[in-house]
Amino acid sequence: MEIFQWPHLNLLFSSMLIVVVLAADPYSDALLSFKSEIIDTFHNLDDWLEPNNGNPSGKVHACSWSGVKCDNNSTIVIGLNLSTKKLAGKLPGKQFSVFTELVELNISQNSFSGEIPVEIFNLTNLRSLDISRNNFSGHFPGGVTGLQSLVVLDAFSNSFSGPLPVELSKLEFLKVLNLAGSYFSGPIPSAYGFFKRLEFLHLAGNFISGNIPPELGNLQTVTHMEIGYNSYEGNIPWQLGNMSELQYLDIAGSNLSGSIPKQLSNLTKLQSLFLFRNQLTGLIPWEFSRILALTNLDLSDNFISGPIPESFADLKNLRLLSLMYNEMNGTVPDGIAELPSLDTLFIWNNFFTGSLPRNLGKNSKLRWLDVSINSFIGSIPPHICAGGELFKLIMFSNKFTGNLSPLSNCSSLVRIRLEDNSFSGEIPLTLSHLPDVSYIDLSRNKFTAGIPSDISQASKLQYFNVSNNPELGGVIPEETWSLPLLQNFSASSCNISGNLPPFKSCKSMLVVELQKNNMSGVVPKSVSHCQALEIINLASNQLDGHIPDELASLPALSVADLSHNNFSGSIPAEFGKSTNLLLLNVSYNDISGAIPSEKVLQSMGRSAYVGNRELCGAPLRSCSASMSIFGSKGTGKLRLVLLLSAGVTILIAALLFWLVYLRKGNKGQWKMESFIGLPQFTANDVLRSFSSADSMEELPPLYAAVCKAVLPTGITVLVKKIEWEPKRMKVAIEFITQMGNARHRNLIRLLGFCYNNHMAYMLYDYLPNGNLAEKVTMPRDWSTKCRIITGIARGLCFLHHDWNPAISHGDLNSSTIVFDDNFEPRLADFGFKYLIELIKGRSSEAIKDELYMDIYRFGEIILEILTNGRLTNGGEIVQSKPQDVVLREIYSENEATDDSTNSLQDEIKQVVDVSLLCTRSRPADRPSMKDALKLLSGLKGQGKQ
Repeated sequence: MEIFQWPHLNLLFSSMLIVVVLAADPYSDALLSFKSEIIDTFHNLDDWLEPNNGNPSGKVHACSWSGVKCDNNSTIVIGLNLSTKKLAGKLPGKQFSVFTELVELNISQNSFSGEIPVEIFNLTNLRSLDISRNNFSGHFPGGVTGLQSLVVLDAFSNSFSGPLPVELSKLEFLKVLNLAGSYFSGPIPSAYGFFKRLEFLHLAGNFISGNIPPELGNLQTVTHMEIGYNSYEGNIPWQLGNMSELQYLDIAGSNLSGSIPKQLSNLTKLQSLFLFRNQLTGLIPWEFSRILALTNLDLSDNFISGPIPESFADLKNLRLLSLMYNEMNGTVPDGIAELPSLDTLFIWNNFFTGSLPRNLGKNSKLRWLDVSINSFIGSIPPHICAGGELFKLIMFSNKFTGNLSPLSNCSSLVRIRLEDNSFSGEIPLTLSHLPDVSYIDLSRNKFTAGIPSDISQASKLQYFNVSNNPELGGVIPEETWSLPLLQNFSASSCNISGNLPPFKSCKSMLVVELQKNNMSGVVPKSVSHCQALEIINLASNQLDGHIPDELASLPALSVADLSHNNFSGSIPAEFGKSTNLLLLNVSYNDISGAIPSEKVLQSMGRSAYVGNRELCGAPLRSCSASMSIFGSKGTGKLRLVLLLSAGVTILIAALLFWLVYLRKGNKGQWKMESFIGLPQFTANDVLRSFSSADSMEELPPLYAAVCKAVLPTGITVLVKKIEWEPKRMKVAIEFITQMGNARHRNLIRLLGFCYNNHMAYMLYDYLPNGNLAEKVTMPRDWSTKCRIITGIARGLCFLHHDWNPAISHGDLNSSTIVFDDNFEPRLADFGFKYLIELIKGRSSEAIKDELYMDIYRFGEIILEILTNGRLTNGGEIVQSKPQDVVLREIYSENEATDDSTNSLQDEIKQVVDVSLLCTRSRPADRPSMKDALKLLSGLKGQGKQ
């Protein structure tokens, strides 16, 4: 019997051994269960597989899986790192009960959502917990004190809400606490001032409010503290000066007021201090010179007054000094020029006077200098480029004089802005020695001796402006148009003579402005190479010959001003075929023949064609009339008789009209006003387009405030109805007329309006391609987004700065931005809100506030476009988050996360910066639309296509 029992016992023992071994590997089972409950779309956990033949070795099978770390014997799981594996779903919790020895848990940079499972807090041996860059939401759960061994807690960039967890202050060994970039609200708990070992504290970019607790000054071990981008009340606590180990302090963008406490000068180990974008007042404490370790000091965008302290000469480690956008005055101390490490100096938009220090740039490798919008005098410091690394020199809108000789060998320059000063002499820039220069603006100065002849050697040049240098003279260098990246060339009012050089290659050119010069000759037919050209202004020169058909055929051309020249021949018919043309001005030339009959040309108005004696056709006199007896064959007596007859006829007609008008009374009498682009329809023509009723007196009201209508000749228009009291009619008509005369490629056209004493129907271009709200979620390449953003900016800039008096949009949002046939953005409903206010009899003094609100909403629309509609009305959100968080999210949404897209990231950052400026909380701190457009002007828009 024993012989037969052994094999069965053997089999039973083997089975039991397998069960025991498998039971001894609960980690693998738990991880497989964990995997089954989450979303792994990209199969990054595909190597998490069950063993085929059990686990006879007794080791944990999961130790070979990606992201799993075990002890040296592979018997215990001590670490789990699932960072950047593109995992999603709700984080399960029940499996964590198995991992009692876990020391590290990292699930950062995934897409987990929902609440944090409280089971994590049972991992009593955990030293590092990283849940950053996910989308966890809800309140931070209680029970975190269970993690008594925790050293690092990183929850950066999630969607937590509610109060900051007070319990964290009881974690005795905690050194790193990062709760930034969520939606935590309420005050910072005063208990956060009692961490015993904390070294890194990051709470920035939440909705934290209240006063900054002075207890934070007790944190004697903290070296890095970021608590900015929140909305505090009150001042900076002076007690923060007791944080003796602090090296980095950032409380930017936090609504802080009061003066900067001088006690911060006790932070002798401090290397970086960022207090920008607050409401701080008073002087910069001279005691800051004691912080000898200070490397970066940014106090910009506040109300700080007074001078730069002379004592700053002691800050030998200072690299960045940013005091821009304050109310500071006085001169720049000479000691600033002696700082050996200084590479960035931003002091623009203050009230500084005097000259810049003569030695500025001599003792350090200065890289970026911006002193614009002050009242500086004197010349450019002679050693400004001595360090060989100056790449941005911004000095516009001051009172500088002298020449540019200090820049003659400054080969590192990329951006030069010296406009609106009194610089003189020749332009000594040897452009062949500026291999990277992309932007040069020398306009509104007193330069002479012409444009540098080697301009064609600046192969990366995109923007060049020397306009309004009335004594510049010279000619346009022969190879100017061959620059491969050149987009804007402006040299108006410069006394330039000679001919236009051939347009051999101008594939990137968007704008050519040469008006008010002494140029002669013809427009070369080679202008046909400029297929991207949008604006050409050659007005007030001495150009002659025919207007070339090649110019008229350019597909993107929107503005062509050829007025006040000696052009002859006829207007090319090709202009009439353009879908983009907004303005053609050929007035005061010797042009003859008939104006082509196309609508786009006849909509220009008389002013575009006057001053050409032999030109006829609408909107001028008819061509048949021009051949009548008023020509050279008619006699003087006959002309006189006919003129008298015509005058009598007009007078009789006027009297009859007046009599009829008086008899009938003016109640309900309809009138029609047409602007450029709408034929001279009568009120009856228009009103019958809305209704089949024969009598215009019985016109029923429109079914809605906005509708579509087809006018006689088939013109489709958008109709808006507005009503008023008779006593407000005059002021309303005046403002509607102002709106109707506003013409820009990025504004929807108000074609006309039909009105009586009580109401008006306003007729707009009907654009069938929808609005931004409908299309913002559509995938678009970077260049398209740039075009939409800059188009909106141009439209607003026209309303704010180029129309007098300024018109605010009043209701700027993604629904009032519509697209034309070429998907160019146009602003609809501009001025309509203001019109309603006028009709209600309210004061027009609020126009300034409305302009500021336009700018704020423009900043929000930028964010909406950049995030494909994710951020709507996102001004407060981005102002409350650290900029690096905002940029990271937007880089991701625009596929700019790879190393190969650094230039794209630079452009995205440039646009985000504009958005942040425009959405500042204080209206007076927002840039004008002109400045915003300037900041956007250098965009290439050449991201992923």
